[in-house]
Amino acid sequence: MLNPTEMLLLLLGVVIMVGGKKLPELGSGLGKGISEFKKAIGSSGGEEQRKKIAEEGEQKTGDAKPDVAAH
Repeated sequence: MLNPTEMLLLLLGVVIMVGGKKLPELGSGLGKGISEFKKAIGSSGGEEQRKKIAEEGEQKTGDAKPDVAAH
């Protein structure tokens, strides 16, 4: 973990390299990228959960399709 002095030096270096006027654009782009990443992660996990819940519901009600290969 970075201590406060290191974070300040890092921030100062970023401001010098990128420029003060471009910093808000950089932050906005980074925020949008992170939110899209979270959405992608959340949607893939949701599909798996829905499948699992559907399978559990079929098992409880007895509506599960019989295995054709077992016959």
